[in-house]
Amino acid sequence: MTDPIADMLARIRNASLVRHKTVEIPASKMKLAIAKILKEEGYIDDYRFIQEGPQGKIEIVLRYDENKRPVIAGMRKVSKPGRRVYVKKDELPKVMGGYGIAIISTSQGIMTDHEARRRGIGGEVICEVW
Repeated sequence: MTDPIADMLARIRNASLVRHKTVEIPASKMKLAIAKILKEEGYIDDYRFIQEGPQGKIEIVLRYDENKRPVIAGMRKVSKPGRRVYVKKDELPKVMGGYGIAIISTSQGIMTDHEARRRGIGGEVICEVW
């Protein structure tokens, strides 16, 4: 596995497509920050860190609408190990015309494109969620 964030996104996408209630992924600080943003933005119900082994796991509780459709319609990894994508503050992407979010890694931490735009900083575009 060369890209742990892409693995996290694939696990969430696959679990939501088959209507699983929860999904477990290996933990890291960046994955915890992404899970926190997904919860704050309403894409997942909850997440928790489980101390198990040397690294631990993150259990993510997926969110579905009243018709049992996943709230996360799509996820796309933007920056990849072979091609990093960096943007300036005035080049921050708008996902689905502002309906989705882009998760940005900045010098002030991991945040959404809305927060980075508000603070006036750019960074590496990790992924897009809509």
